[in-house]
Amino acid sequence: MKRKLLSTLLLGASLTAAAHSNKIEFTEYDLPNGLHVILHQDKSTPTVAVTMMYHVGSKNEDPERTGFAHFFEHLMFEGSENVERGQYINMIQSAGGAVNANTSFDRTYYYQILPSNQLALGLWMEADRLRAAKIDPQGVETQRQVVKEEKKQRIDNQPYGTLLENTFSTAYAVHPYRWVPIGSAQYIDMANMAEFRQFYKTFYVPNNATLTIAGDLDVEQTKKLVAQYFGGIPKSNTPIIRPSVEEPKQIEENRRVIFDNIQLPAVIQAYHIPAQGTEDSYAIHMLTTLLSGGQSSRLNKALVDNQQKAVTVASVPLSMEDPGLFINLAVANMGVTVEDLERALDAEIERVKKEPISDQEFQKLRNKIETDYINGLATLEGRTEKLASYHTLYGNTNLINTELDKFLAVTKEDIMRVANQYLTKESRSVLHYLPKAAQAR
Repeated sequence: MKRKLLSTLLLGASLTAAAHSNKIEFTEYDLPNGLHVILHQDKSTPTVAVTMMYHVGSKNEDPERTGFAHFFEHLMFEGSENVERGQYINMIQSAGGAVNANTSFDRTYYYQILPSNQLALGLWMEADRLRAAKIDPQGVETQRQVVKEEKKQRIDNQPYGTLLENTFSTAYAVHPYRWVPIGSAQYIDMANMAEFRQFYKTFYVPNNATLTIAGDLDVEQTKKLVAQYFGGIPKSNTPIIRPSVEEPKQIEENRRVIFDNIQLPAVIQAYHIPAQGTEDSYAIHMLTTLLSGGQSSRLNKALVDNQQKAVTVASVPLSMEDPGLFINLAVANMGVTVEDLERALDAEIERVKKEPISDQEFQKLRNKIETDYINGLATLEGRTEKLASYHTLYGNTNLINTELDKFLAVTKEDIMRVANQYLTKESRSVLHYLPKAAQAR
């Protein structure tokens, strides 16, 4: 046992040393039009990542027009002033690159991975759709159908597909996190061209965007290219909508039953937690890793292996720009009721509140946090997205070099404290997912 503990401690020390010896170097600055630029040189492979992060997500939407941020993730590939309809992806792929995008509650992110000799192409294409994306009836109607089909396939027709949608609508009463980024097909159908064009003019502007370029690049030459392609795009004077509403403190447990096209029941518990980047958010993240980070984690060992009450469990910290949710999810084993499963979940939550964490378990937890963090920076794509996110959502790009220290500053006592402070029944929402056959009974 002593030898095992010593090896665990030595592994933790080596990971920490590795993390601190690999500082991510970057250059950042603002153009006169407000576009924030981040450059990171990495000549290990002849590729570059060209990314744009717009500080707009589903929380910036009108409650009667949800889904706009996600809709634009699709619409921005329709074409632009100089790119024919439907050719955007083809042009990148023909140059040997790959392209994609994603939307969250807080931001929309577009990225291209290209051979380094195609950097100018990537910059020109991003600048062209920032300046003059194609927002016309044909593109809008095409993407209406695409988005509705995506929602049907990924959400409506998938077992447990509405889980996040129902969890957030139950946990939030007034904050725009009460709807999820996929939005409502009904509202997308109701929207007119003027509304789509106004959304674009409001949020797709240089002073609401972060351009991050990473990889095999020359910094000074890249600065010249950025100025050439983006410098002439005017700054917007239209106010950028930032929701100021605060979710009131929850003082009573919410409960909801959802009948779904599933075979096995599920329990979802959603607790309110502070925003990302706050001191307690790091302890909360470590708490979720303690509970479900791997096969030997507490929830998996207790509910799946030992008690065999669940076929799968997860504990997820959905930390966001505004206060988010700590979600526990468990899918019941055959013959186990949701009530029995919920009691088992609650017992593990109470255990982490009352029983001190052993030194060995805590060091193992720290090692996993370090390993996951270092692995997240191992790829060019991972570093690029973190650089963009740390600036856009945290206001501190250098967190890429210092955030691990914030995790490592968390103590065993901090983890117990946040469990007691935030995982309370009066501040949570509980959803029971049941098979539709149970509704008939």
